[in-house]
Amino acid sequence: MMNFDVTPVEVVTREFVAVILAGFGNELLPLTGEHGDEPCPKALLPISNKAMLDYPLSWVEQSGIKDVLLICPSSHRSAISHYIHSQSSSASFSSVHIDLQTFDESQELSAGTCSLLNKFRTDTMSDGSIVTSCWYEHKSDKQATQDEWGWGSPAKPTPIVWDHLSGTLLYVDSPYETDKNRHELELRMTLLSRYPQAKLSSMLLDSHVYVCKRAVLDLLARKTRFDSLRDDFFPWLCKLQYQSTKQEKYATSIRIGIIIHRADDGFAIRVNNLPAYLEANRHFVADTSIGDFTRVEEKSTIKNSTIGKHCVIGKMVKIVGCVLLDHCVISDGAKLDGCILGNSTTVGTKAELVKCVTQAGYEVKDNESTGPAQPEDSEGDDEDSIGEEESDEDED
Repeated sequence: MMNFDVTPVEVVTREFVAVILAGFGNELLPLTGEHGDEPCPKALLPISNKAMLDYPLSWVEQSGIKDVLLICPSSHRSAISHYIHSQSSSASFSSVHIDLQTFDESQELSAGTCSLLNKFRTDTMSDGSIVTSCWYEHKSDKQATQDEWGWGSPAKPTPIVWDHLSGTLLYVDSPYETDKNRHELELRMTLLSRYPQAKLSSMLLDSHVYVCKRAVLDLLARKTRFDSLRDDFFPWLCKLQYQSTKQEKYATSIRIGIIIHRADDGFAIRVNNLPAYLEANRHFVADTSIGDFTRVEEKSTIKNSTIGKHCVIGKMVKIVGCVLLDHCVISDGAKLDGCILGNSTTVGTKAELVKCVTQAGYEVKDNESTGPAQPEDSEGDDEDSIGEEESDEDED
């Protein structure tokens, strides 16, 4: 017999959807260059023999968020879908529902974060500030020398202003403001009078992790010229907090929250260029990490390195401070120092590489000596991939 007096279970609307943007990774070329007809997605690049995608997915799962919208280029869909549904990923993330969506862009003309979010808007709900951005303080590990390859530091801090009493982000420097005045920071008196104890720092970095209300996406949809969240949208949102003319125009009053992760609270890094990728691998490996099904022959020495899966290391090989992706073959007597080798790289007998990066499938000939310049593509393609990530122009 049914009891009709029992209070029906209330349907709870999902509060958060985690949106993970897995782009081409142009800033990590040549590691993310195509290997024949096969792409090399940035999301699947290993850090300490665990795909980069595993780290945000693990974080999302630990936070109790059940729904993930994963957006990737169409050409990467097959590889990423196979990975997240295979046993290769950490416990296959069984408690998380991953909705894999794609966008049609070429690697040369990749879409900005603003346009992607406008395309894949979701019906989400949350409480608190309209948006919270996460910033972190970074200190390089002792074994990682920032300029050892002449590429600069793994990350470039951004000047910001915030109110520590209310946890409000007030100002984010943008490429537009930097070009207009490189030596001074212009702040309005209305901001300083409203937040007299505001703090300024040029030592923090944007993690590119944002917790947003649906209203943020509604505002973003009205700013169709914006391309980058970091360079365009968030500097504009900060101004919307205290400029009355903007508040009247958009009929809204908002607050931008901020969370700061200090270096003393644990290691944090955004892997958005090659030095950061090398440092992240070095941090998570106490001495050396060797992937499954990798064979190391006799009298070979491997120190402070990450060796991927299904690699073959020949006899009397010396590897120091390197990252080798999967399926690399290092022939007898070869020496590698401070190198990052893409998938299926082959190094010939007694070859010597110093501070080099190779794309997937590259072949180093016997007795070849290269370094510290980057080897060219084996097929003759021009891979000008080392350097800082290009900034998006702020269209205010």
